Amino acid sequence: MNKVSPQGDAENNAAAGRKTHPGGEGKDGGGDCGPLCCSRPGARLSLFLLLLLLMLTALLAVATVLGRPPQVPENQSCVTLTNRTGFLCHDRRHCIPAHGVCDGIRTCPHGEDEDESLCRDVPRTLPSFLLAYCGDPAFWIYSDQKCDSTNNCGDCSDELSPGKPGTR
Repeated sequence: MNKVSPQGDAENNAAAGRKTHPGGEGKDGGGDCGPLCCSRPGARLSLFLLLLLLMLTALLAVATVLGRPPQVPENQSCVTLTNRTGFLCHDRRHCIPAHGVCDGIRTCPHGEDEDESLCRDVPRTLPSFLLAYCGDPAFWIYSDQKCDSTNNCGDCSDELSPGKPGTR
């Protein structure tokens, strides 16, 4: 058995007309470089793009897990099962009675019936469809409390039929 030393390989390659470099590297000094070899700037750019792609994938995964924020319906007015004015939750499936808005109890699945933007300065921040004003406009009730056979205003103005004196 003959052992061939690296010098022997270099001598054989030189005899065959092939160039070699110490360590078995090719002409460019970068080892056996196939079609996937890159220059250093290209490798940095590829690494940067790979990291960017991974970050975008992670962000997409987080957004999917957490879900998109619910879209606020343009019209949040609805009619409850008791045929009263209601507040349509963001899921567009739940209609809660008007008097259930800003009552301190989160009734909608996402709690939007108690949002600060809605309840910050009641009644000014409530949508007009949720309000009914009494004979004295300084007093108000929820619209679903109008004509419910209960004197909510104290002057019976909420129980008077429209068109009668003292009603709005």
